[in-house]
Amino acid sequence: MAASAPAFPQGPVASRGGMTGRRRRNLIAGYAFLIPNLLGVLAFSLFPIATTIYLTFHEWNLSDTPVFNGLQNFVLMAGDSLFWKTLGNTFYYTFVAVPVAVFLAFWLALLLDRKMRGVLSFRVIYFLPHVTLTVAASIIWAWIFQAEFGLINWALSKINVDGPYWLTDSRWAMISIIIMSNWKGIGYAMLIFLAGLQGIPPELLDAATVDGANGWRKLRHVKVPLLTPTIFFILTTSFIGAFQAFDQFMIMTNGGPAFATTPLVLYIYRNGFAYFKMGYATSMAAILFLCILAITLFQWSVARRWVYGFDMDN
Repeated sequence: MAASAPAFPQGPVASRGGMTGRRRRNLIAGYAFLIPNLLGVLAFSLFPIATTIYLTFHEWNLSDTPVFNGLQNFVLMAGDSLFWKTLGNTFYYTFVAVPVAVFLAFWLALLLDRKMRGVLSFRVIYFLPHVTLTVAASIIWAWIFQAEFGLINWALSKINVDGPYWLTDSRWAMISIIIMSNWKGIGYAMLIFLAGLQGIPPELLDAATVDGANGWRKLRHVKVPLLTPTIFFILTTSFIGAFQAFDQFMIMTNGGPAFATTPLVLYIYRNGFAYFKMGYATSMAAILFLCILAITLFQWSVARRWVYGFDMDN
């Protein structure tokens, strides 16, 4: 008589649909945990995006029903001199403030990436402005830049130098805001650079020392190449943030003098909530989004040429 096959313990009995009761309960629980996040994405991301696309082709004053006007908003935009001026202000601010901030943050991180007494205190001091509210920092710097009683012009008067009208002179207003923005944002970039520097394997630096490399050669041929992913991250996020800068312009100059410091975001805000041209404002917001998207895609397209270990396929 042939021996019967050994019996193995059986798992839970599957339901008719091929799913056990425990698995179904786990699946329901998982979706229940996801629902709040999905509702948040729907309410605060997908719905606003869809509404923006819809209003781009409509005229709406916030009270009446939106009226379809096709591409009329973009036609008006093409002939709006203030739109082009504010767009130019945005590009000027972004492409001056970001490179200067990244350059200064990099060298500041190099100075603080060493073992010396009080180095942690210096790191905290340089990082503190980043956690300061932009509105509060803007109010303080508006007083510092005040022409008659400001701290900077008072210090310049002590050496018999007449300080400029920082915030009311079109030649100096944007520079003043760039100084304030870099003071506030440089600590964050410095912290990211410090993390990148401390992530460099010390054996690579030791090997460079054995090969006779001095400090400059180690910086150029070891540290900078290994920091290129960090530089790429900081540049990308900084450009996106600079294109959306708003608070410091609103508080320090309110876009003046003569629209010299009015960025596109502030112009969008005024058209939407001061002039009640919400359709026109959303059209400009769409252009701002396309500008940010184009610059970000360009950065990604050239990253393969200079970012260490960058691989688009992965």
